[in-house]
Amino acid sequence: MKTIAVIGAGTMGNGIAHTFAQSGFTVKLIDVSEKSLDKGMATIATNLDRMVSKGTITEEDKAKTITNIITYTDIKDGVVGVDLVIEAATENVELKLNIFKQLNEACSHSTILATNTSSISITQIGAVVAHPERVIGMHFMNPVPIMKLVEIIRGYNTSDEVTKIIMNLSEKLGKTPVEVNDYPGFVANRILMPMINEAIETLYNKVAGVYEIDTVMKLGMGHPMGPLQLADFIGLDVCLAILNVMYDGFKNPKYAPCPLLVNMVRAGKIGVKSGEGFYDYSETKKAEKIAKQFV
Repeated sequence: MKTIAVIGAGTMGNGIAHTFAQSGFTVKLIDVSEKSLDKGMATIATNLDRMVSKGTITEEDKAKTITNIITYTDIKDGVVGVDLVIEAATENVELKLNIFKQLNEACSHSTILATNTSSISITQIGAVVAHPERVIGMHFMNPVPIMKLVEIIRGYNTSDEVTKIIMNLSEKLGKTPVEVNDYPGFVANRILMPMINEAIETLYNKVAGVYEIDTVMKLGMGHPMGPLQLADFIGLDVCLAILNVMYDGFKNPKYAPCPLLVNMVRAGKIGVKSGEGFYDYSETKKAEKIAKQFV
């Protein structure tokens, strides 16, 4: 396997493209607009510069990584001759199903089709393509170039052969793959999102404030960042989407999103990317200043 396509040049997509390109793969990065592609490539360059400054890679390594990435705005053009496609578009089931329908038409039936979804059913996605045994989940963690874990999700029809190929490929990237089965939220988000949601409920019920909740979890439980800060980092809109998938999938009220989370997303206060969530990011991307409404 030498050539892969990545669909989506956002945070996860450009991180996946960066990681494969740095490992020597030819990467075809696909997005709907040149602007998105330019932004994604700029992010990759910035992240590579940071690695150079830390002495992790050389300037030559950076140049080779950039050279290994080719950009496209058309899926049909971008997937020609690839061995693997990794979809990393927005966490929206209809969007993902539409992309996989296009891939079914544009790709060889031997091409492995992966999705970076963090919660949506691999089985449901596989149902819209011929040979669903080649559809698998590759849930990378953010930031992709740094985080070691890749959650490998087997759909109901995913073959042993495809699973083995993707597990081995993940190891070649220097990652640690963990195989899981296809149920809402998989493992990572099935455990993480209820914790984040409970932290939001704790704030909503005025048990404690933002700083206090995050401090308890950081100092008491050894978490690198508090659950409210982590929610801001992930994006409250993404957290809400994942909780809704889990609630719809299990029909269990313990996965129902907190009303405060719902209202914050409706108000556009979705965390770091909007400039405000539980913390105010107008001056820095660090979670140092509590958002005004929670002070």
